[in-house]
Amino acid sequence: MLDIRFIRENPDVVKKGAQLKGMKVDVDRLLSLDADKRTVQVKLQDLQAEQNKASKELGPLMGQLKKEQDAAKKAELEKKIEAAKTRPAAIKQEMVALEEKIKALDPEIEKLLLTIPLPPDEDVPVGKSSEDNVELLKWGEPRKFDFEPKTHIELGKLLGLFDVDRGVKLAGSRSYFLTGAGTLLHNAVLRLAQDFMIYEQGFTPMSVPVLVREAAMRGTGFFPAGREQAYRVGEPEELAEDIRFLTGTGEVGLTAFHMDEILSEADLPRTYVTVSTCFRREAGTYGKDTSGLYRIHQFDKVEQVVICKNDKEESRKWHRKMLSFSEEMLKRLKLPYRLLQCCTGDLGVKNASMIDVETWMPSRNGYGETHSASRLYDFQARRCNLRYKTADGKTLFCHTLNNTVIASPRILIPIIECYQNADGSVTVPDVLRPYMNNMERIEPKK
Repeated sequence: MLDIRFIRENPDVVKKGAQLKGMKVDVDRLLSLDADKRTVQVKLQDLQAEQNKASKELGPLMGQLKKEQDAAKKAELEKKIEAAKTRPAAIKQEMVALEEKIKALDPEIEKLLLTIPLPPDEDVPVGKSSEDNVELLKWGEPRKFDFEPKTHIELGKLLGLFDVDRGVKLAGSRSYFLTGAGTLLHNAVLRLAQDFMIYEQGFTPMSVPVLVREAAMRGTGFFPAGREQAYRVGEPEELAEDIRFLTGTGEVGLTAFHMDEILSEADLPRTYVTVSTCFRREAGTYGKDTSGLYRIHQFDKVEQVVICKNDKEESRKWHRKMLSFSEEMLKRLKLPYRLLQCCTGDLGVKNASMIDVETWMPSRNGYGETHSASRLYDFQARRCNLRYKTADGKTLFCHTLNNTVIASPRILIPIIECYQNADGSVTVPDVLRPYMNNMERIEPKK
């Protein structure tokens, strides 16, 4: 959420930011409602001052009345006293009416505020969709096979790594079972990433709720935009703030952990990591990647979140550092990848900048997205009311960032395909063997 003062002072910047992101917002309507609210607030302040004045005047008038001997002056004082007694009640009624106006305006203002996106940073390339994203770098060389390579779907069946047919029978489209060595491989990459973040990078491990209330989804910027991607669960009679949803990322729990809190500057940055099950409806992707493990409804992800000071340069430094953790995972797995700077039209509501990591997948004869790193400045913190107190006593909103360390089973696609052998077996990457009882190869089922 943007600061309403920023919107008042920079309406053209806000409008341009929304336009660059391809989003329609009614900034003029928001500012009109905001102006109405401020007019009412001024009237309330004036009435409060008048009420205080009337209260202070009553005592002296009563004292004058007791001393006054002249009948005409006494009658005049009695009129003033009566007015001083009755005016506060009238003022109170006027104030109640004005407060009701504010109560009526606030929901409309908040509804519009929640639709206003964070303007993209100036160094983000302008574009309309992911087709306009800009490649920043490539690492590693895609493997050149001396045999006809199989797809991860073919290898999955041959090696008994996963079962899509039974998953669809049980849970519907885009569902699957991981089986045998596929399950071991899945757990191995998650443990590798989690151990790396905890023991090498010093992040605090967390186990977060994946079933959360509306406030957490709204606070972290996944609602109202993105609501169509979330699964609603719970009892049908649940209403308003009691409605619950399954999260599509551990970012929700990690970021909302300090919702409505004031932290100490001395305790920043807070660095958290979680491995959690994630759920996404994949709305709007009908017909896309319907086979295999690329686009599915349920997966597990190691997610990192940083909560830091309200400083853009610090946010930028953390963004680069967090991205390097994802790169390190792929380097240890020896998987070729590339970094893409997302263009303005591919940022979404809450991001000032986002960099995607795409890993080489032979079956696609190209790169497929496996990670994403975002900086959000104070956009989420304002929604979550997440603040900190500086050494000199000021209270500021925090900055937040998030990034995928690893997401599985999607990451299994490049692992299985890049490490396959001519006989259909798959070599287990060296870095994963300690997590798989030193298994070196996954052999075809006999």
